[in-house]
Amino acid sequence: MKVGVIGAGAWGTALSIAVSRGGSSVVLWSYDGEYKHFDDVQMPSSIRITSAMSELKDCDTWLIVTPAAYFRETLRRAHEFYDGQPIIICTKGAECPSGQFMSEILSAEVPECVEYGVLSGPQFAAEVARGVPTGSTLAGTDKALDFGREALSDLFLVESSDVIGTEVCGVGKNAVALISGFCRVACMGENDRAMMFTRAWNEVVDIGLAAGGDMRTFLGLCGIGDLFLSATSETSRNFSGGMSIARGQEPSGTVEGIFALCGLMTRARDLGVATPVLDMMHKKLDI
Repeated sequence: MKVGVIGAGAWGTALSIAVSRGGSSVVLWSYDGEYKHFDDVQMPSSIRITSAMSELKDCDTWLIVTPAAYFRETLRRAHEFYDGQPIIICTKGAECPSGQFMSEILSAEVPECVEYGVLSGPQFAAEVARGVPTGSTLAGTDKALDFGREALSDLFLVESSDVIGTEVCGVGKNAVALISGFCRVACMGENDRAMMFTRAWNEVVDIGLAAGGDMRTFLGLCGIGDLFLSATSETSRNFSGGMSIARGQEPSGTVEGIFALCGLMTRARDLGVATPVLDMMHKKLDI
């Protein structure tokens, strides 16, 4: 299989390496021809780096791994080279300020794509690049699951048809990880942190259920699994970003939780879901 990976940040590069280990060749698109270098990990020869989107045209499937803030723009650029491939969305986020999830943006920008899925789970990029055992939820249409299963054979996958629920988990854990990091610094004690963390996640679940998600999705790898990883470790950019904000410092790198929290607020209002903790934290974070 020939897999096109769109986005060469840490996650896109790590996924490219994992796909290569699974036996597929990879075309890794990078807007500037650069990619993330991981210590002690050699880039496989089966990965070709390119800044020309035209080279994605003959790939069997696409993995889209761009930051949420650039997802729509990147899709618009890639659209002319789309040739009916199943697309796996590997970006966790909601657009700010529209509140749209990535699958909804995909349907709007590439309406002819009817075979698509979403990959989400507890995944630190550096560990995936090194081959550390990693589990993920893969949700989508039957054809997208077939292609995703082959392309991502190096990962442990739990398959699902709950695309929206899986996306809300990815968006929500980013937001709650940001809040959890903020509370690590700003809360009065451990009891306070636990209360804020739990109430914030409850509100994410309420949004997901109102959007049509399945409750069991929030208990799986893309839900509790990813939440545990991202909201308890300083390795998480969202968790460490929340700590920086609480200290009055500028977060470093891409902090998806900032965009996620904004998108969730919009979606909650549209769905009529009350989110007092997320609202309060949104104001406290001043974003």
